[in-house]
Amino acid sequence: MAEKEEGKVAEGTRDGEERGGGGGGAGAGAEAEAEADEEVEVKFRLFDGSDIGPVRCNAVATTVAALKDRVVADWPKDKTIVPKTANDVKLISGGKILENDKNIAQCRAPFGDLPSTAITMHVVVQPSSAKSKPDKKTNKLPKTSRCSCTIL
Repeated sequence: MAEKEEGKVAEGTRDGEERGGGGGGAGAGAEAEAEADEEVEVKFRLFDGSDIGPVRCNAVATTVAALKDRVVADWPKDKTIVPKTANDVKLISGGKILENDKNIAQCRAPFGDLPSTAITMHVVVQPSSAKSKPDKKTNKLPKTSRCSCTIL
């Protein structure tokens, strides 16, 4: 009798496996959803080689703008260059400047990122005072003309 019950369990398992395996479209959709909700670790490399993070976040729900806000909030106080707002920060990943409206999943390089490793983004700070340099050129004193006479 025990042999018959084991046979039923084995048959039931085989049927369940066939049902799970036969629904390839549903299984693929579940895998895509799992990848879409993937948690990733991001660390930020600063200009002097030090790091902020790693920070765990959702690859789809987290935008570049949110990452910039996080960088400004977590910025070390002992640095000489300190961003005042997220607009002063540029994030670079894979050699590309990341756009604020994109999420991490859209910015990830399709190769080289292993699931267990943190994504390293480089941080460039361009303070708003550095952007006003063209205004300083217009504030120069007017040039005075110098004349000289030579009698021969």
